Amino acid sequence: MEEQTHENLSPAQRVGRAAALGALVVGGFFPFVWMVLTSLKTEGELQKFPVQYLPSKLDFSNYARVFSEQPFAQFFFNSLAVSLLSTLLCIVAAVPAAYALARLNLRGRGLLLTAVVAFSMFPVVSLLIPLFRLMRGAELLNTYPALILPYAALSLPIGILTLVAFFSAIPRDLEAAAMVDGTTRVGALTRVVLPLSMPGVVTAALLVFVNSWNEFLLALSFNTKLSMRTVSVGVTLYQGEFAFPWPLIAAAVVVATVPLVLLIAIFQKRFVSGLTAGGVKA
Repeated sequence: MEEQTHENLSPAQRVGRAAALGALVVGGFFPFVWMVLTSLKTEGELQKFPVQYLPSKLDFSNYARVFSEQPFAQFFFNSLAVSLLSTLLCIVAAVPAAYALARLNLRGRGLLLTAVVAFSMFPVVSLLIPLFRLMRGAELLNTYPALILPYAALSLPIGILTLVAFFSAIPRDLEAAAMVDGTTRVGALTRVVLPLSMPGVVTAALLVFVNSWNEFLLALSFNTKLSMRTVSVGVTLYQGEFAFPWPLIAAAVVVATVPLVLLIAIFQKRFVSGLTAGGVKA
């Protein structure tokens, strides 16, 4: 059907579609490409006028400085640990919650979904002080749980809403057949529903991971020790009071972005199909 539609397009329409797609690709990738080019320049090249778009030579010294001037490897490990664990915790909590909302005849189901959506709209800054007092009271400041627990809780609504759409679209007959064969409700979830909803699980996990990796305010406020900083906060440590070494900062940003690029590249098919299917089924 798609091929037939494409064949029916006139040459002008094909050129217009190609131009639109090209503009989207350039607009999406240009900031990252510009950041990479900036990271390969010197301060002198960056300040030239007119603008010098390409570096005169490939100089990777800024990347070496990223790891020598700050413990960026530790920042990277901290972000990786926090993001992975918060994603795992969030998905483990979101799966049964979403399954209950999608499958069980819960009283006030619509109200519960409304509450989930409302919670997702809370700005993080409005929760900063109560969360800080909670973490300080629990003596969790400057620890991984200080970030893992809030990240998982704040990302839980998007995980639940994403999975509810997928669970609702799976025919109930498949679960009923499995339960007739002796499988429990939990077994039907793990053996039937989850495998069929894997694109949705991957989509939810990627969204949670990206949110956790990029989060700045809580990481800045809860973990103040240098050894506990994450990459989002660590990038800001390269600027001075009167100096902004943009090539060095750009190199740090590129290093911090690499895991996200790799994840999207690896799970691209599942992520795109998850977003598309979730949007249609919801």
